[in-house]
Amino acid sequence: MDFTFTEEQQMLLDTTRRFVAKDYGFEARRQIKEKSADGFSREIWQGLADIGLLSLNVPEADGGLGGSAIDNMLAMNAVGEGLLLEPYLACAVLATKTLALLGNDAQRAEWLPALAAGEKIVVLAHDEPKTRFDRLAIDTRSWPVGNGYLLTGHKCVVTHAGSADMLLITARIGKADETGPLAVFCVPVDAPGLDKTTYNTVDGVRASDVRLNQVFVPATALLDGGADSEAKIAEVLDFGLAAVCAEAVGALDKLLAATVEYARNRKQFGQPIGKFQALQHRMADMVLHIEQARSMSYLAAVRCTDTDAATRARAMSAAKVVIGQACRFVGQQAVQLHGGMGVTDELDVSHYFKRLMAIELQFGSTDQHLEQYAAQLA
Repeated sequence: MDFTFTEEQQMLLDTTRRFVAKDYGFEARRQIKEKSADGFSREIWQGLADIGLLSLNVPEADGGLGGSAIDNMLAMNAVGEGLLLEPYLACAVLATKTLALLGNDAQRAEWLPALAAGEKIVVLAHDEPKTRFDRLAIDTRSWPVGNGYLLTGHKCVVTHAGSADMLLITARIGKADETGPLAVFCVPVDAPGLDKTTYNTVDGVRASDVRLNQVFVPATALLDGGADSEAKIAEVLDFGLAAVCAEAVGALDKLLAATVEYARNRKQFGQPIGKFQALQHRMADMVLHIEQARSMSYLAAVRCTDTDAATRARAMSAAKVVIGQACRFVGQQAVQLHGGMGVTDELDVSHYFKRLMAIELQFGSTDQHLEQYAAQLA
């Protein structure tokens, strides 16, 4: 298989890396995290829009770049390297993909150009307490009333919901004792009956628990996904899973580089600790895990838009297992090789470690995907 990137893809990666390296150093990130009301920088967000990154997943017919999953993988590599706090995954990947796949002409025309320009922030609110082991086990309900719908339910850990202009709420159409089709609704964040509780997650991102108590939305708020809306939502989630795998690879690369650099400079018994064979073996194992993770990230990017749902699910689970194991092994080794400093807030290693541990659980844990992969082989 040819893993050579096209000239345009290499330019995309280089441009994004330069932007992140120039404007998103560790100290700049710390200032953004501690002082920004949103938990991220609106200026950086506009900068991402200016270099075209926010229009990457917007179809060309809607005024975007119409990038591929490989293009998105390269962008997410750079996001992982920079440990960006901005809502790129939540808004530019998941929400944009949802509107592109399920939105009708009017909805796409209203929202996609605004998302591409960085003027609006929309996030997908999908996860619920019970979706930990079944991503489509949605309890949020919606039912028709008059010329619209009422929504009731609870969404948890909705990243960047506190800064969003609109939420894309997944809900089953039907009352509590009914099992209706899965649908997506555009819900303004200030809708009566919608309540948000916002907090910081362990990896430094802002997230919210969202409760909906008979929130009314007009009929035009329903994304017109047609009869296969559930399949399209699964496709969006797989696209997001592939994206977070690519983010992990970017973070793993930075963590390895920091560890190797530390081993070259930190001296014990009159010589750099990197000369000790036992530590060299550990770093060699880190390299092996990262290269395996990189290969599986390529697989995830290639397969995440596969129309065969079973083939796609098998590839996604395989990638998530290998990358989840790499996140845990490389993260733990990096912290141990840095000694006590590896867990301090002043060193970037601890922040990469926390983000990697969050990624290991995002879109399903390593154990969960291992069980799903084994079940598909049975």
